[in-house]
Amino acid sequence: MAKVPDLFEDLKNCYSYDPLHEDCMSLSTSETSKTSQLTFKENVVVVATNGKILKKRRLSLNQFITDDDLEAITNDAEEEIMKPRSAAYNFRSNEKYNYMRIIKSQFILNDNLNQSIIQQTGGNYLMAAALQNLDDAVKFDMGAYTSEDSKLPVTLRISKTRLFVSAQNEDEPVLLKEMPETPKTIRDETNLLFFWERHGSKNYFTSVAQPKLFIATQERKLVHMARGQPSITDFQILETQP
Repeated sequence: MAKVPDLFEDLKNCYSYDPLHEDCMSLSTSETSKTSQLTFKENVVVVATNGKILKKRRLSLNQFITDDDLEAITNDAEEEIMKPRSAAYNFRSNEKYNYMRIIKSQFILNDNLNQSIIQQTGGNYLMAAALQNLDDAVKFDMGAYTSEDSKLPVTLRISKTRLFVSAQNEDEPVLLKEMPETPKTIRDETNLLFFWERHGSKNYFTSVAQPKLFIATQERKLVHMARGQPSITDFQILETQP
């Protein structure tokens, strides 16, 4: 006699607090034809850097980051948001990113050599320099966009201007691109978008257009795109507003 699949055991595994098991996604139509349609969910967990679980929340696999998630990301340096690893992915070339809001204003970026990002005099490029007066550093605004990815896409705009940081190819300087206004929807110009990741006090900005490249600094070089060392790819965000 053919063995009847134990769906209840499978579902028990699916709804545990572990990442979604691959076999949960492989239940065939024939195995579930006599049951109600199932909506698989996975936990979103907010954790402190010491590993202590602070919050748990269930999200559908295709659910976007919410305003509450944005608040957790931007306002608490000890928290990180993790979305389901098994969320559905679309081809990035077809993805549409919709503007939500500014989540940080007039902040400074410092690399791990304590160099601040400044604008090259009379140019459309950025560079890193050790400053005595932080008033000379570039102030950035960070705009958040929706995404079907597990990371948060943002734009970096020089405060009180229409100049946006635009990623280029590996080892090429980033450009400051002037836009007529803040893009409400981005589909093709993904060079303007960066996935913002934070690990403790370290912040990383990965190009959405070229996900293996980070915004980076290096001595005697303009701010550029790099995969890692010898370039510096982690930054500290210094708030200039209360």
